[in-house]
Amino acid sequence: MVGPRRRAREVALQILIQMDVNPELDADAAMRLYFEHLAADVAADEDASGGAEPARAPAPFDRAMVQSLVTGVASRRAELDQVVQDLSRNWRLERMALVERNVIRLALHELKHAKDVPTNVVLDEAIELTKKFGTSEGMVLCASGDGPGIYLVSPDSGAMPGMRVK
Repeated sequence: MVGPRRRAREVALQILIQMDVNPELDADAAMRLYFEHLAADVAADEDASGGAEPARAPAPFDRAMVQSLVTGVASRRAELDQVVQDLSRNWRLERMALVERNVIRLALHELKHAKDVPTNVVLDEAIELTKKFGTSEGMVLCASGDGPGIYLVSPDSGAMPGMRVK
């Protein structure tokens, strides 16, 4: 079973992707849209079960964490995108896959602004989000064992070192 903080990151990622696809949505509108549709989907699943096997409720999540992550990334998006762009020697931000681009934004936000979350937790969560929602060709964040630093890694260009954000 997925813990509430990981599930909060999953929900936040889905909202951030929604905002990336629909740039006219602000954070509040995107969250409202997500939660209204999620609630409607859960209710429809319960009604559709019709006495048969009960529908499994979605994993609980920390809604305050979702709001904090989404509003934090949204308010700092230009800053986060600039960090990614500065570090991505061979990749323009628009060229990165939608999911991976938003996983990186989310992880960078946590690394820079969520001081209570250890670096290794942020990186592990980013990797798990990428494995669950991303593509096999996408970029990931990883830590180096040979010194302080966090790196963006892509399959065709290898590591892009120097990203020290915490």
